[in-house]
Amino acid sequence: MKTIQPRKQHKMLYQAPLHIRYKHFSAPLAAALKSSYRVNSIPVRTGDTVRIMRGDRKGMEGKVTKIDREKYRLFVEGVTREKVDGSAVQVPIHPSKVMITNLHLEDKLRRDKLKIVEEKTEEKPIKEKQKPEKTKRESRKRKPRTPSKKTETPSKVKTEQSTEEKGETING
Repeated sequence: MKTIQPRKQHKMLYQAPLHIRYKHFSAPLAAALKSSYRVNSIPVRTGDTVRIMRGDRKGMEGKVTKIDREKYRLFVEGVTREKVDGSAVQVPIHPSKVMITNLHLEDKLRRDKLKIVEEKTEEKPIKEKQKPEKTKRESRKRKPRTPSKKTETPSKVKTEQSTEEKGETING
């Protein structure tokens, strides 16, 4: 069931079961992976190498060590901060803030899923847009109306003629 109310969307997001939360962990693939697998995004798993794209740690890269599906966070190797007592703690990162640079393909199901997608896309070639996109101004312009050819019904024609004839007989 879909809703447009933000409070209900937020509630659905945080009450979602784990198998649905898995899909929420999707992150975009790097350009090289995108072209080889012909997929834009895929859910992040432990073992994948990711690059952080937003925040203070932008540009850092490392392997995903842990995923917390309950809090919608993942932990990347080497992304830590120091606590007051001097110990290092991993920094939680939201999956939408990362880009997958290398896939962990040890799982047979994941490998097969990517192969299936690859085979399907090979059958259907990607069509490029041939028409140039219209700007907002061009799309708002209206086409000039062409006058439509209205055919007069025979009953109208007869009534007009009969009124003219009556007028002539009265005046004449």
